[in-house]
Amino acid sequence: MRLTKYQQETIKNVLLKHFGEGSDLLVFGSRADDNARGGDIDLYIEPDLHSADDIVEAKLNALVELHLLLGDQKIDLVINRKAGTVLPIYQIAKESGIRL
Repeated sequence: MRLTKYQQETIKNVLLKHFGEGSDLLVFGSRADDNARGGDIDLYIEPDLHSADDIVEAKLNALVELHLLLGDQKIDLVINRKAGTVLPIYQIAKESGIRL
């Protein structure tokens, strides 16, 4: 995984703080591939929250905090509420992702 220990711990702590301790977190995409270069930070989460309003608020607050702590990096946060449409990106993240 091409994230420092600090980045890994920061991401994990921030996301669990905002989405709940029971949330499932994965890093996927180029940052999960040790042989890749560059790239944004792609994160997948199955939140412990259920309300759409709570999830939107958690996403906004988490991204703001991550940018403050990690600097100006592109961070994509894919949220699977397990309700409604199952998107192909969920399967890609689960197959290629690394658990935080």
